[in-house]
Amino acid sequence: MLFKFEMDFALSLRCVPMIVRMKLDQCGVKLSLRQWSRFTQRDRQALVGRPVTTPPEQAAYRSFLLHLIRIRAGEEPKLLPPVRTEAWQPADGVPDAITMKAQSSGLRAPTPEQWGHLSVLQRFALLKLTRPGHENQKFEPALREFLGEMYN
Repeated sequence: MLFKFEMDFALSLRCVPMIVRMKLDQCGVKLSLRQWSRFTQRDRQALVGRPVTTPPEQAAYRSFLLHLIRIRAGEEPKLLPPVRTEAWQPADGVPDAITMKAQSSGLRAPTPEQWGHLSVLQRFALLKLTRPGHENQKFEPALREFLGEMYN
């Protein structure tokens, strides 16, 4: 699944889309944009489409990704501990980072009810867009895309 706010780069997959970023976090692998750029279009599409719902799927995804980094980028992968519980996972409260980013951008933060109606991937994307070094200019378009009628 690719979001509208990603469409300026998502169709070509020249940048790592949020769905892959979430899978990277779940599998505990750090992937640089340089490494991503070495992957073929088919590799990138496989990383978008492969599931990571179950532990065996996560292990298979991680193994596939480690193989790609080694053969395409010619580097040894950097591993991270897989996430267990992150602020984006629970649907019962808006993380402070979201509220602070919305306020600093002159926007209204989602209500707890709105936050609870978002998918796990949508919550992940919003939280990722609050972090330094990410495309923070995409926070507002993402917020408006995800909340749609509920936001206006």
